[in-house]
Amino acid sequence: MQPYFFPYIGYFQLMKAVDCFVFYDDAQYMKGGWVNRNRILHDGAPAWWTHPVERNDYRLPIRERRYARSAARTSALVAKLDGAYRAAPFFGPIVAMAVDYLESGPDTVSSFNQAHLEGIARGLGIDCAFVPSSQLDYDRELDAQSRVIDLCRRLGASTYLNATGGSGLYDADAFARAGLELGFVHPRVTSYPQLGRPHVPFLSIIDVLMFNSPEQATAMLGGYDVVRPAP
Repeated sequence: MQPYFFPYIGYFQLMKAVDCFVFYDDAQYMKGGWVNRNRILHDGAPAWWTHPVERNDYRLPIRERRYARSAARTSALVAKLDGAYRAAPFFGPIVAMAVDYLESGPDTVSSFNQAHLEGIARGLGIDCAFVPSSQLDYDRELDAQSRVIDLCRRLGASTYLNATGGSGLYDADAFARAGLELGFVHPRVTSYPQLGRPHVPFLSIIDVLMFNSPEQATAMLGGYDVVRPAP
């Protein structure tokens, strides 16, 4: 998976379901995706929470792009959390965590995202191995599906799991021919109180942590199903 910016709980459920999680950090950075933004709750509706990225050659991979960081931008990101979640039960520790990452994390997009993704995962008891794809020796000239299969072979995998959104991208027959089982992690909707308003699911993990204790959030990680298409 590309290293996303404070993604939804399904991203962390995928981590929980695997032995080794590969951050696809040498993929091309795409503007308007989930790599530098996610959705938080504002006045009962989803609202974008976006970390600006410096302008650069659009062909550069995620690991070579940098966040446009400044004290003013950090303050704006924190102010948006403040306006959205000040009344949430776990606002204090979670906004402090976000501020720590925003102020002291690495500048490159991939390194910054990997730092907070691994930190949150460990805090939720996820113990998979994390590997950036840029540190692996694989054939980068292959098409997208063949690259994934090549990565799996080099890591000695028997099963490849992807998020539910990837179910239309991969062919179970191709994986079976390579001796691999293909599966997709489908998150279940788990409702929790959000300041007395109708529940809005699948927002940033920030939303989950603002309204749930670490123990509750950890228990929610088990709310998924693995669907394995037959080859």
